[in-house]
Amino acid sequence: MAILLVEDDLEICAMLKAYLETENFEVVAAHDGREACKKFEERSWELVLLDLMIPVIGGMDVLQVIRKKSVVPVIIISAKDTEADKTLGLGLGADDYITKPFSVTEVLARIKANIRRATQYGMPAEKDEVLQAGEIVMDLSDYTVTKAGEKIDLTAKEFEILKLLMKNHKKVYTKEQIYSLVWNDAYFGDENAVNVHISRLRNKLEDDTRNPKYVVTVWGIGYKLGGMG
Repeated sequence: MAILLVEDDLEICAMLKAYLETENFEVVAAHDGREACKKFEERSWELVLLDLMIPVIGGMDVLQVIRKKSVVPVIIISAKDTEADKTLGLGLGADDYITKPFSVTEVLARIKANIRRATQYGMPAEKDEVLQAGEIVMDLSDYTVTKAGEKIDLTAKEFEILKLLMKNHKKVYTKEQIYSLVWNDAYFGDENAVNVHISRLRNKLEDDTRNPKYVVTVWGIGYKLGGMG
């Protein structure tokens, strides 16, 4: 499995590359944003590890370039650890956000979880091939989502959140439940990831994000699917 590692700190880059290669990943490194964009275009990748503070073209701009062309999992690794930075990164399309300093075992666990989720996203479904809520149609046989016949491009996590809500349309899910079920990870009170992915879903699905019809907030509890009536 091929990983594009975008990191300008040569010591961190070498450490991550060596460790991930011992776990049988193929790792290709880029040390600035222009090189990252060039290498991203050259082949397909299972995952991108992206530092934000890189020269020539910044990490956020690289992320936007990637998201215009692909829904490949992107994990940000950055010393920028404020909630605003995390919200911006996730809002631009990152699937996960790890702050420096980090442990390589944590990075490996996040990589495996994101690749596993993206792989499941591309697997054929066995049953319940088509789910529908109002104008939203989800076809699990080819992992597509349309609204009024128009295809909507979702990342793997956006798709899984929507699938969770559509398959259990009468249930209200807390943020903790959504995180645990979609990220396959323990919830440590970081609501940011769920909030941002819900916001991104609404931007893609809703006619009016201030008055959502499909991804509905149940105040004080969490989220549920609307549009079934």
